[in-house]
Amino acid sequence: MFGERIARARKTAGLSLRGLADQVGVSQTAIAKYEKNQIHPDSQMLLKLSQALGVKSGYFFRQQSVTLSKPEYRKKSSISQKQLDIIEGKILDQIERRLELEALFPKSPVHPFALVEGLPSVIGSYEDIETIAEAVRNEWKLGMNPIPELIDVLESHGIRVFQVEDDGDGKFDGLMAHVGKHPVVVISSKWSGDRQRFTMAHELGHLLMHGRLNEGLNEEKACHRFAGALLVPKVAVQDELGTFRTKLEYRELLLLKQEYGISMSAALRRAYDLGIIKESYYKYVVIDFSQRGWRKNEPYPTKQEESHHFTQLIFHALAEEYIGESKAADLMNMSVMDFYHLRMIESNGASVHQ
Repeated sequence: MFGERIARARKTAGLSLRGLADQVGVSQTAIAKYEKNQIHPDSQMLLKLSQALGVKSGYFFRQQSVTLSKPEYRKKSSISQKQLDIIEGKILDQIERRLELEALFPKSPVHPFALVEGLPSVIGSYEDIETIAEAVRNEWKLGMNPIPELIDVLESHGIRVFQVEDDGDGKFDGLMAHVGKHPVVVISSKWSGDRQRFTMAHELGHLLMHGRLNEGLNEEKACHRFAGALLVPKVAVQDELGTFRTKLEYRELLLLKQEYGISMSAALRRAYDLGIIKESYYKYVVIDFSQRGWRKNEPYPTKQEESHHFTQLIFHALAEEYIGESKAADLMNMSVMDFYHLRMIESNGASVHQ
């Protein structure tokens, strides 16, 4: 266990065996033996390792150890294994701290995830996915209006959502996996809110539709269709754009983006999927977007999604005295002094901390 944690922290820091050895002043062989649990570092070496790897010493002794089961990545094929190791290490660290915190509550503070009732055993066509998205909105009582914060929706239905800093040069969007029985969705903190939201909805599609698609359907395309249908229901698109158009004004797509928190490209795709515009016009606009540089950087980026659930659980546990300030700081991966300043709330110079 101890050696595995050193290896993971090293990969998360983007260091080779030689690189870590040079930083702490031992041989590459010694680091390899630490990672294989053949020898154990003394307290002085442990301090050097924690400083070199950017973790607290307590990280190496953490009891909660998790693995990602069958992760489904949204990433570019050009991303390197080293970059994936860094991202996965950051993800696992967040998940471990979250599950350790939840375990301190007398009763789990998170509702268990349950599949939406009535999902078909076989989804025969991409058009059927519109019905799946409507079923989710109905069961989760979302109506047909824009979803203000998709992170909150997923968290309230037992899906833990994490954001990770992207060291993949923009090549990583997110992933869906299980940790034990818990579904987990991860998004990159690099992207704008519309891309984050689409990624979360896409990963939810994997969770709901995996193993249910007819043999002729591509799961990635199906999850793209689901994401668009969940974020902007069919009835909303038709109300805004009509049922058949020869052309669209780009401002119409921008208005959908601003109202529903999706990209203009995703709004355009919704119009095509629903038969509002013809394929020839859809392809023309896609090429025009690319020439304008909008495929990578659209105008008017939307606000990023924010998750407050972990921080809320920290202060909930602190208020109920399930944990003390030192443990809270450790779980938040910050110093006790930094956590103290976070805990203090001041207005006009007067502390209102109780």
